[in-house]
Amino acid sequence: MIFSSVFFIFVFLPVTLLIYFVAPKPGKNVVLLISSLIFYAWGEPVYIILMMFSIIYNYISGIEIDYHRRQKNRRRMRFVFWLTVGVDLGILMFFKYYGFLMENINHILPFDIPYRELALPVGISFYTFQTLSYIIDVYKDNVRVQKNLISFGTYITMFPQLIAGPIVRYADIETQLDKRRITLTGFGNGIAWFLRGLGKKVLLANNIGMAYDSIAALPQEEMSVLSAWVGCAAYAFQIYFDFSGYSDMAIGLGKMFGFEFMKNFDYPYISKSITEFWRRWHISLGTWFREYVYIPLGGNRGGTAKAVRNIFIVWLLTGFWHGAAWNFIFWGLYYGALLLLEKYVLKSLLEKLPKLVKHIYTMFFVLIGWVLFFSSGMGEALSYIGTMFGIGANGLADSAGIYYLYNYAVLFILSAICSVPLTYRKFTKFVFSGSRGRTALAMGAYLAIFVLSVAYLVNATYNPFLYFRF
Repeated sequence: MIFSSVFFIFVFLPVTLLIYFVAPKPGKNVVLLISSLIFYAWGEPVYIILMMFSIIYNYISGIEIDYHRRQKNRRRMRFVFWLTVGVDLGILMFFKYYGFLMENINHILPFDIPYRELALPVGISFYTFQTLSYIIDVYKDNVRVQKNLISFGTYITMFPQLIAGPIVRYADIETQLDKRRITLTGFGNGIAWFLRGLGKKVLLANNIGMAYDSIAALPQEEMSVLSAWVGCAAYAFQIYFDFSGYSDMAIGLGKMFGFEFMKNFDYPYISKSITEFWRRWHISLGTWFREYVYIPLGGNRGGTAKAVRNIFIVWLLTGFWHGAAWNFIFWGLYYGALLLLEKYVLKSLLEKLPKLVKHIYTMFFVLIGWVLFFSSGMGEALSYIGTMFGIGANGLADSAGIYYLYNYAVLFILSAICSVPLTYRKFTKFVFSGSRGRTALAMGAYLAIFVLSVAYLVNATYNPFLYFRF
């Protein structure tokens, strides 16, 4: 089940909200847990067993770690901690990387070892990182152990952010699991967040994604330089509005149920450096790696060599987290190298450049990075990048490139406008001006987004979520 579906909007969500608000305070987490399990099992009925195992195992492990701490048995506490981390990562690696490992082994060996491709449990990367954040923080004594299985299960399975984030650290909602206040203002704010995300996803990402898919389907030898750049730009807008739209819907749903989740995107396409871009893109993932990998490794303490090592480790893992393929690994190392260049070589130069030049520089390397990301392998990625620079291209421009640029021009312009904070700031200032007429117009705008999105969904045959495969 996905948020941008007629069934979710008109059946699942209203029914869940009704039961949730009718239920007494002690039963609200029970309602959320059951509804979240139904939400997950809707598309993954088999893997619900895997999720239940993860919940119960980490719940027991947390209690055991806390018990050994109180008994001052550090050795036993460390053993349980590392065993739990090993089991969590082992499950993730088995389902996500088993096929990748076997494929590479078969490339090395003179014979093939037969293996069966495993379907990837949806959202496993996200909820595994959430269980790890809990176990690590309990081990470090940063949070209190959760002894209520229902509350812990609610944290892991909460359907607003279960499938594709944002990655919610246990420390961020520890208090909210037991004490949260739902207000009419907060609920209304949640609806606004949800509708903005729905519009991003359905009206922008889905439509501009069709341009990318059409261009990507062209044979490489028939693709012009223009077509390659138009396709890459279309994908850049698609993945941004797709993922940030989902995150906005998740944040909005959280507010409807009384939870506050961290912002996951902060207009990354206005960035003037790669460093700034990664402060604004997928913020919850960057925060997770900083808190649980980079800082424990020593961060930038201990000299330049160790800092370089730590950054490369983080970005190698970031690439590997995104997918079991060499292009994702190179994508992570690509950004690691760029970040190191900015930190140790280009920093003073970038500071002197005009803002426009810095922005062009950033978006150039971001677009190249998206090619590594959307390609099925490194060979395809290098071929596509070559086409972007005229190597093996079918000329500078062709009828296909001109067609897609012309027919999607309005959508490209709208996407660019919606990628900058000025648009939303002006809208917010307009809404909260104190004028009832302006507030009514704003409500009309949200209603229009809702009606247009639903009208699209009723007849839609193209409605993927790109980050489901991660």
